[in-house]
Amino acid sequence: MDGAAPFYGGIEAGGTKWVCAVADAGGGLLSTEVIPTSTPETTIRAAVRFFGDHRPLAALGIGTFGPVDVRPGSPTYGRILATPKPGWANVDVVSPLRAALGVPVRLDTDVNAAALGEWRRGAGAGLGTFAYMTVGTGVGVGAVVNDGLVHGLLHPEFGHIRIPHDPVRDPFAGSCPFHGDCLEGLASGEAMRRRWGRPAERLDDPSAWELEAEYVALAVMNLTYALSPERIVVGGGVARHPALLPAVRARLLTLAAGYPGAPLPTGPAAMEEYVTGPSLGDHSGVVGAVELARVASAESTRFL
Repeated sequence: MDGAAPFYGGIEAGGTKWVCAVADAGGGLLSTEVIPTSTPETTIRAAVRFFGDHRPLAALGIGTFGPVDVRPGSPTYGRILATPKPGWANVDVVSPLRAALGVPVRLDTDVNAAALGEWRRGAGAGLGTFAYMTVGTGVGVGAVVNDGLVHGLLHPEFGHIRIPHDPVRDPFAGSCPFHGDCLEGLASGEAMRRRWGRPAERLDDPSAWELEAEYVALAVMNLTYALSPERIVVGGGVARHPALLPAVRARLLTLAAGYPGAPLPTGPAAMEEYVTGPSLGDHSGVVGAVELARVASAESTRFL
């Protein structure tokens, strides 16, 4: 890359891979690289090497799997907390990258980054309240409310909400090491693999996808009633199955039972607009991470 214009860096730090990208001043992706998530030292070193080849770098944004301390000013800001990912609990991902690259760094959760990417440049553009739900190896939700990303005591952990679980219909006890049959324990890609004995991408049993649609629809209904988002995007590897979202929409209409009525969707056409796939495809998270870098570069005082 030539020229003196600064680049913005973004990392979608997942449990199986880190997607690293550099973008121009307008947010357009210029270069990407996928790094397997191995040990923290090896993974971070590979990311530093990638960004070191793209200078001048103005700032770096990171959307990471968690739970993670997202509170700037906290003594543990940027540390991954009690994750089940072996070797990654209590790992500081911000400090080594900031020190090696010498640029401002802004960090958030991977799902908040995906929500930010879709809100700024995808299916949520122009909306004041918007949610992104990922159904992949894990389950999580990032949300924009009143034009800002949702944080609080820490950050939302929607994957660990409780949803109805009928042990007669589904005797699987759940895959979550903390809660068993929470939403993630029942509906994640890992849950599907353990329940059915094969990964979601190799499942063609209609009953498996009917059950998955039930759990995702229950989660979407809870999200709808809790936050009242203007649109919900459902992404992630499991959500790519072509039968899932249509079944979720149909089940959601039944579960909602017409309450409370308009402006919430009350028919199939409106439901297709309300529950959608990501406009940015697989790039929602890394585009959002670049947007976090733009915030860091501007030294904004508003915590998105």
